[in-house]
Amino acid sequence: MQFSQWDLTSPLTYVQRTSTVANTRTYTVRFDPGQRDPPPKKGRTMNSPKRLARLAGALYLAVGVLGGFAEGFVEPAMYVRGDAAATAHNLVTNTALVRLGVVADLADQVVFVILALVLAALLRHVHRGAARAMAVLVVLAAAVASLNVAFEYAGLQVATGAVDLSSLGTGGSHALALLLLDTQHYGLLAAQVFFGAWLVPLGYLALKSGWFPKALGVLLVVAGGCYLADVMTAFLLPEVARTIHPFLVIPCVTIAEVWMVFYLLIVGVRTNRSVEPVERVMATA
Repeated sequence: MQFSQWDLTSPLTYVQRTSTVANTRTYTVRFDPGQRDPPPKKGRTMNSPKRLARLAGALYLAVGVLGGFAEGFVEPAMYVRGDAAATAHNLVTNTALVRLGVVADLADQVVFVILALVLAALLRHVHRGAARAMAVLVVLAAAVASLNVAFEYAGLQVATGAVDLSSLGTGGSHALALLLLDTQHYGLLAAQVFFGAWLVPLGYLALKSGWFPKALGVLLVVAGGCYLADVMTAFLLPEVARTIHPFLVIPCVTIAEVWMVFYLLIVGVRTNRSVEPVERVMATA
């Protein structure tokens, strides 16, 4: 004689007991049909948590290098706020650098999306909804930033005379080049909304996973708020924004994101701790 029974012992645990005349076996299986996937298996496979974490760290570092070059070096070096002649001169005398910056920016966005997919695969067992939200926010950030690259390249075309704007005169073409780079500059500020917002689900997942220091998860969430505050201030109070910008960037980049990059590269994840480990199967004869 044999019978099976499913008992709901907690919101995340179902227990199956199967009894026979000869023996009794008890199996405990932990899963959440609505939110959680099983944590990635340990081992030396491509999907092991440490391998995924170190891959994410390498991708995150590449995002920082490519983005730092394109958006942190090339764009500020070319764009002179309110000075059309100087902006046009910078574009004309640094044509190769601008083209390299455009390519680096596009590559940066591709790597950024791949990074989000790897992190989502690594942390989706914590909360699938948060992992999906993180990936969607990154895709939106990459889309807006990629579109802004077109304005930078169009500004280069105008400044170098690749587009016939003789009817506007020299001053008019310079003004148009500045307008295009203005659009790119403020477009990057708009994209920063998503660059900051994706850190909030990332910080939540890092905090709840138990695989990262709790302080790191909290700082990532705070960094997301700092990005958003920086954007709002830049549009609403430009003069104030120039003063407080360094103080907002320090927790965003210098502390939270740099810590995350090197933690992923050096430590990977602490796989000896997980949010709610799967219980061992117990069998008794």
